[in-house]
Amino acid sequence: MIETTAFDTPGSGHGPGQGSTGTEQHGPTRPRWLTRLPWRTGEDWERPGPTREQQRHDVIGTIVLLLVSAFILEVSRGIGAVAGETKPIWLQHLAMALIILPLAVRRRYPVAVMLACSAVFLGLGLLVPSVSMQMTFQAAYFASLYTAVAWAKDRRMLWLGTTVVIAVMALWVILSFTVSSSYDSVLERIMEGDDTYRGFLPPLVSLAIYNFAINAAYFGGAIMFGMNAWRSAHQRELLLTQSAQLEVQAAELARQAVLDERLRIARELHDVVAHHIAVIGVQAGAARRVLEKKPGAAAGALQTIEGSSREAVEQMRSLLGVLRSGEQPGPESDGGARRAPEPGLADLPALVAEHGQLGLSVSYHRSEDVPGALDRVPAPMGLSIYRTVQESLANVRRHSTAGSAVVALRTGTTGEGRAWVEVETVDDGRPRTGSTAGSGFGIRGIRERADLHGGIAEIGPRSGGGWRVRVRFPVR
Repeated sequence: MIETTAFDTPGSGHGPGQGSTGTEQHGPTRPRWLTRLPWRTGEDWERPGPTREQQRHDVIGTIVLLLVSAFILEVSRGIGAVAGETKPIWLQHLAMALIILPLAVRRRYPVAVMLACSAVFLGLGLLVPSVSMQMTFQAAYFASLYTAVAWAKDRRMLWLGTTVVIAVMALWVILSFTVSSSYDSVLERIMEGDDTYRGFLPPLVSLAIYNFAINAAYFGGAIMFGMNAWRSAHQRELLLTQSAQLEVQAAELARQAVLDERLRIARELHDVVAHHIAVIGVQAGAARRVLEKKPGAAAGALQTIEGSSREAVEQMRSLLGVLRSGEQPGPESDGGARRAPEPGLADLPALVAEHGQLGLSVSYHRSEDVPGALDRVPAPMGLSIYRTVQESLANVRRHSTAGSAVVALRTGTTGEGRAWVEVETVDDGRPRTGSTAGSGFGIRGIRERADLHGGIAEIGPRSGGGWRVRVRFPVR
């Protein structure tokens, strides 16, 4: 507690700190003012204990403050600031050390240090009052109060202890006005008729108000700066937690992106391989049948097999080249080739013509509700449409007896005015005898491509015979 007389020079006070304004709302019926009370801020958070480096700094700071306080005490003795003190000099230095030494563990045991320093302050304030008026003595005490507010883990115990300390200190100030003789010199000056000591308020009232203002400023400053340090530590902890969560989320997003890319590559590989293997299988069977009777036809079939296999290899290299894009291979390696442009709507006629050369009669129809509507279809959606037609025609050749198929590409708008593009592939065949049912990945890939763009896929047999694959994509 700060106690001053008319001859004292008040020490420097602390200004208000700027703390975080965030509060935690724990219930819809809790009054708003209750969440702003000091003991409600961060009530579910415990500040981590001090590190070894911080504890070492506390010990070093305590030793430095002890030496500085001893020096200031002797300087004060030299200018008569402790005149009239009858206690031995060693006892005065011991009193100074008793309130400073607990600061060595102030961050490790903050509440205990505050209570111990409060008890020492009260006891020594009565035993050696001249020493208790020293600046370093009072600074050590308020450092213990600040540390308790800034570092205490049990906030309820902290505020209970702080309330008790402030109440005891207020009682001590009141008693000092009644039992202490520290104001005798003021009264003697007034009785001697010194007009410089006269004001518009009575001397004791003025001194009481002055002491109350000084103590309120120091206690309030210590608590305010302690709360500012507590809230700052809380905010730093929240930021670190949020940063860690963002890192985890970023890693999860990166992992999900890799999985999505792998899924896309798996779909592309399935479509590419399935299409070309189907072509190779058909041509190989045809070449085997006509090898002896029609060598020219067999040579043409083998040429088709050669071209289809080369095209499959090129597309696979182009597709898998993205997996090696970060390795920067040399130009002589396979991974050094640039990715070829991915097919789109403009490549559908060539795909239809390719299947026509393989013996499947395919008719291709293209219609637009508005001229140029198909030109506004995004490239990724065009690739999905191309792969859908490619997989559909490959399934017709592998699993159906149909000799013809129809591919229709059209655009339109819904009743709400939303544009869409639809591709449909139908045939009139029956399931091929002895043909395997397939792995199901082709149809699954078509549905996944539809889901990717928010579309709808209808795949299944037709009521009049044959098979139909129809996928509608919304065009945004």
